[in-house]
Amino acid sequence: MAGSRLMPPPLYSAAALTPTCLGTQPPQSANALRDLNLQAPVKELVEGRVVRVDAKICHVEIDGEILQAAPRGSLFENLEGKKNPVAVGDFVKLDTQNQPAALVEVLPRMNALSRVASSHDPREQVLATNVDQLLVFSSVASPKFSSNRTDRILAACEWHRIPTRLVLNKIDLDKKGLLANFRATYDSVPVPVLETCATNGEGLDALIEVLRGKLTVLYGPSGAGKSTLLNTIQPGLQLKVGKISSHWEQGRHTTTFSRLIHLEMGGAVIDTPGIRVFRLHGIKKSQIRDLFPEFVRVQQNCKFPNCTHDHEPECAVLSALEDGQIAQSRYMSYMEMLVEAAPDDFSFDEEVETEDEEGELE
Repeated sequence: MAGSRLMPPPLYSAAALTPTCLGTQPPQSANALRDLNLQAPVKELVEGRVVRVDAKICHVEIDGEILQAAPRGSLFENLEGKKNPVAVGDFVKLDTQNQPAALVEVLPRMNALSRVASSHDPREQVLATNVDQLLVFSSVASPKFSSNRTDRILAACEWHRIPTRLVLNKIDLDKKGLLANFRATYDSVPVPVLETCATNGEGLDALIEVLRGKLTVLYGPSGAGKSTLLNTIQPGLQLKVGKISSHWEQGRHTTTFSRLIHLEMGGAVIDTPGIRVFRLHGIKKSQIRDLFPEFVRVQQNCKFPNCTHDHEPECAVLSALEDGQIAQSRYMSYMEMLVEAAPDDFSFDEEVETEDEEGELE
């Protein structure tokens, strides 16, 4: 597998960070250098793809088999503000001479979906890499639909150039006309919307065609029906299905870590945990407005080229909002993200360095 194609340079390389001949004197002659090279064993690295990441072990698929590998400690020395050096979807190189194998290189990524790790940890947490698309799952019943959470993941995908679709599940339970409101909001973005129901099979054929032959990230709150739909499409998966808490109207977590799952019809999915909070990472205030396609279409008509669409006079976005061309919920999501975003003169690297110096991060 490793020899079938030219390998790109590593994103992180433990070998590149480890000095050679550590603790020895350099050879004194060409003959000595030749003798040293002849004595040194040649390590053959094996390429694979990460399908799951635990606390200290990565599960790497190589030619259909899963191998456990421990990331070399040196991979954590050059993170530049990232929390995790390895994520599900990464192509990596392993040194398999010992057990467990050592993960020594992460190859360049086509793309990466990430967020702020937590309210107490400003570093970037990478959730999935090298993906073809992302599906955002929501329910017309329980758990309650969150436009703010949906808009945040849409903005992140716009930033990372990841094609996105919305999946509105449990449409057989639509008692309050949420489906119509949902479409009215997101058709104008525009974002493709799939309507599904595992109970009667509605929309499943369309969902299968969307998934076929692609690597798809599945994102949504616990209880939205991701696992149920996957079990219906491919019964052999036998994924756990959580119940909805009547008190919190939220699903209990049945997926506690991201994992890559192959589909019999071709393609694969990365099933993510039900993330309740999603904050954008590495995006500054002046960039937020460009992550809303309906804003981009009209903001060139604003009086001021650097208009924030907040209070400025003759703002084309505010006019479109008043005319109903932009959904109120989308604008409210934008304003929340704008408040959270870092100022344009802010350095994310400086933030991480300051936090590390104060000992607030691991």
